Amino acid sequence: MYSTSPNMLTSLRVLRTLLAPTKSRGIQTSSSHASEQLFNHKDTEYNNPNTPFEFNEANKKRIEALLKIYPEGHKRGAMIPLLDLAQRQHGWLPLSAMHKVAEIINVPRMRVYEVATFYTMFNRNPIGKYHIQICTCTPCWLRDSDSIVNAVTEATCCELGCTSEDKLFTVSEVECLGACANAPMFQVNDDYYEDLTPESATKIINALKKGERPPPGPQNSPRFAADPVGGLTSLKTPPPGPGFKIRSDL
Repeated sequence: MYSTSPNMLTSLRVLRTLLAPTKSRGIQTSSSHASEQLFNHKDTEYNNPNTPFEFNEANKKRIEALLKIYPEGHKRGAMIPLLDLAQRQHGWLPLSAMHKVAEIINVPRMRVYEVATFYTMFNRNPIGKYHIQICTCTPCWLRDSDSIVNAVTEATCCELGCTSEDKLFTVSEVECLGACANAPMFQVNDDYYEDLTPESATKIINALKKGERPPPGPQNSPRFAADPVGGLTSLKTPPPGPGFKIRSDL
């Protein structure tokens, strides 16, 4: 008769726990999972294979210049720049734009789907005029990014992962934006706003509502870029020139 070892029984119990319905593990669920939004596509009236998309004349010239960078047989290397062009032209990245990129660089559509679903920089659903991406990674969280989230969602009347009713703002929670020394921070389209407080975050949102472009960069300190708040503590002199500490006989 078949017998089961204690180690195997333990493994089976762990496997059964992992495969159990999510609700039984005490994890909150929703009707729209983030993973579904990232990897799945469902045709809609505004996003389906028949949705009209064509690059405008200015972008067609940019595409010609981009493709010249890549040697024959390697044009697929231009996939991400072309997808970025399509998104900037359309405001987001519809399925038909992916098909156009696949046609231009002569690759299967699946290859474009793989890239567009992997990189979160590509928005495959309509977003607001201003895409506010709030970093809540560890350095920003330690600097109270939660207060920035609260200030932004209140000022925009828009919850995380949603778009405001006036289509002006989309608010997203993201991982590291690469300016940890200037935490907390958020990104608005291509601009980065750092050293935020709830007050400065609200001020930026209100300026965007007026159609203004607040100066990006540190918002609550006199420092330049990521310099220390209290001023430089090292690298205070010009760097040495070529040949520094090189033997003269070499």
